[in-house]
Amino acid sequence: MQIASRIVVTLIGVLHIYILILEMFLWRSERAYKAFGTTPEVAAITAPLAANQGLYNGFLAAGLLWGVIHPNRAFAWQIQTFFLLCVAVAGVYGAATAKRSILFVQTVPSAIGLALVLLANQAGG
Repeated sequence: MQIASRIVVTLIGVLHIYILILEMFLWRSERAYKAFGTTPEVAAITAPLAANQGLYNGFLAAGLLWGVIHPNRAFAWQIQTFFLLCVAVAGVYGAATAKRSILFVQTVPSAIGLALVLLANQAGG
């Protein structure tokens, strides 16, 4: 169970690195327009906001990956739990205020990751 939870948490961290790249560096690209349902005109105006969002996604990624590599398992699962909950809450808020698909991109994977982390901790490792 521990291996599965680490893999899922790592994948969620990598997803948030990808979101960071889209929001901070590729905001004015076709890929970002498609992913976020925006236009070149809107992207030009919102680029500073998107970069800020990207930075926060980077913090989420850093926290998730920190939790995966932390040597103290008792503390590592707490780190992972905290950051997975942050991702889940952000996903719910984003789905309610921005785009419904965020629920499936962020909240569902983080809920699966959280379940795996909690099961792995309960199993003792």
